Amino acid sequence: MDLQSIEKVYRRYAPTYDFYFGAVLQPGRRAVIDAMRCRPGERILEVGVGTGLSLLLYPRKVRVVGVDVSSEMLEIAHERKRRHRLDHVELRCMDAERMAFEDGAFDKVVAMYVMSVAPDPRRLLEEMRRVCKHEGDLYIVNHFRHTNPLIGLVESMIAPFSSLLGFHPDFSLEDFLERTGLNVAEKIPVNLLGYWTLLRSRNTKRSVPDASVPTGSGSEAGELRVAGTSGE
Repeated sequence: MDLQSIEKVYRRYAPTYDFYFGAVLQPGRRAVIDAMRCRPGERILEVGVGTGLSLLLYPRKVRVVGVDVSSEMLEIAHERKRRHRLDHVELRCMDAERMAFEDGAFDKVVAMYVMSVAPDPRRLLEEMRRVCKHEGDLYIVNHFRHTNPLIGLVESMIAPFSSLLGFHPDFSLEDFLERTGLNVAEKIPVNLLGYWTLLRSRNTKRSVPDASVPTGSGSEAGELRVAGTSGE
């Protein structure tokens, strides 16, 4: 999906997003923020913040910056911020594959339910690495193609409708790791039946610059080692 298609889909989703994707995905949001162990004064970037369903879960002792490409989704997030007086939160409309932040600007960077939506997941991860401090942590929560043959078949059958669904149901974890060079320090199943997966990676290794990234926006790669509970 290209950026224009994504904006169109989430313009349609915005009014009902919280109803369909709120409670069912909230355990994963809570799990990743618990795993982040946020410390006072840390600066956290949430990529694809959407309607801000995660914002109330962050401790107020940290600074949270949420970005999203959908202005319609962000309108709801802004209202949530105002209603709950989340003064520690900043929201910005921005393409996460081309972020206007300095290198190493954040202590931790998280993407919740975004990778299978992004036009170029590799480019998105490179940007997350770039804006995350050296030795900072990267967190990803996403659905990946299921290893169960029957479920995998269903996912493949509905994959041609990705542009309507707003995500790729057959998004492969193995392909994602191979393409991005992401080594995972922790892998945990989350949400109903463990159908989604939480990944954590330490931002410790310099990666080879991506030719598609403008000169001067360096990147960091995560230290890769798969450990922890087996997921999908």
